Amino acid sequence: MSFDKGFLPCDIYLPARFVDPAKWAVIACDQYTSQRDYWDKVGRTVGGAPSALNVIQPEIDLDTADERRPFVRACMEKYLSEGVLEKRVSHGFVLTLRTTPSGARPGLVGAVDLEAYDFAPGNDRPVRASEGTIIERLPPRIKIRRGAALECPHIMLLADDKEGLLVESVYESVKHAAPLYDFELMLGGGHLTGWSVTDSKALTRIDRALDDLYTRGSGFLCAVGDGNHSLATAKACWDELKATLSEQERAAHPARYALCEIVNLHCPALRFEPIHRAVFGADLSTLLTSFSWYLASKGLKREAGGSIRFTNGKECACIGVSGEGSMLDTVYLQPWLDEFIAAHPGASVDYVHGEDALMRICADTGACGILLGTIDKSALFPSILAGCVLPRKSFSMGSADEKRFYMEARLIA
Repeated sequence: MSFDKGFLPCDIYLPARFVDPAKWAVIACDQYTSQRDYWDKVGRTVGGAPSALNVIQPEIDLDTADERRPFVRACMEKYLSEGVLEKRVSHGFVLTLRTTPSGARPGLVGAVDLEAYDFAPGNDRPVRASEGTIIERLPPRIKIRRGAALECPHIMLLADDKEGLLVESVYESVKHAAPLYDFELMLGGGHLTGWSVTDSKALTRIDRALDDLYTRGSGFLCAVGDGNHSLATAKACWDELKATLSEQERAAHPARYALCEIVNLHCPALRFEPIHRAVFGADLSTLLTSFSWYLASKGLKREAGGSIRFTNGKECACIGVSGEGSMLDTVYLQPWLDEFIAAHPGASVDYVHGEDALMRICADTGACGILLGTIDKSALFPSILAGCVLPRKSFSMGSADEKRFYMEARLIA
């Protein structure tokens, strides 16, 4: 077994058996960033129990990360020294099964080699970004990861695997074995089950499947579906650290790798959902006028009745974009929105999963909402192979409650 295509087995830490997994596992940190009540409920649910909540930084409070960081680092060290987290998988993978209203979604947790990953558009690495990476968003995340003892990730990679050679075949081989964990997730997150994958036959099958997918993709193995900026942060920290290491140290250092979960792009339970925008500090008329001017400057036209919906909670305008070379809505919407926010110091934007959640935010805060239509997930890999990445926040893999919950961890120092 070579495992030389960028995804490989590793040592995986999990909560010890005396830890309540339903209080340990919490939703990805970049969810519910305008809904304080959700994170308050998480805090009340966890109470004083050991929890991944204490080793991550919810992005609703990213601006206070510097003050929280000593607490997070202390919890990491405490959980390791007191056996709250223990190595329960040695040189292997964890096969997960997440059950949500969309169905059962299997995944394979292992380590991605950061030397096999790049987020620059048009690169030829085996692991590539699906959305644009905003370098300015990395520094606060780098501060959180730099010097940390462990990682507890929410990154999900996508494999273009119509035959189910990788994840689904492993699931069939382990589904009748005793699981590592099996429990209901908090606050309507569904159900999560995980199995250890360490026997030589399973590892050989995984290695061969990775080789096959790599060959079929002409060297393109996986796209980053969720956690684009988290993986870019890991890459930036590794590039910073490796400059201080010898070649021998670089080959084996744990920070060279990042823990991720691979899921199959073609899994029926994996839905691509739009990510909506909540714009604060601007009225509906101003937004519509500004967007129309932006389109005109690009030789495009605003049409009535399209799939982009602007609303203030009371009024709604459905618009589309027409003109030569027109593409996905976010290709035009996000660059305009970036320019608008930069030109209006009193305005800000948040990215919201779910139409109901966006409408509640509009009603509660007076924000204006921009609702987008869905994209065809089958077009993702061809677009990336053509050297394109979508603007950030172009799509979401499922609704907010279907995002990855923190469960597995790995040492990075």
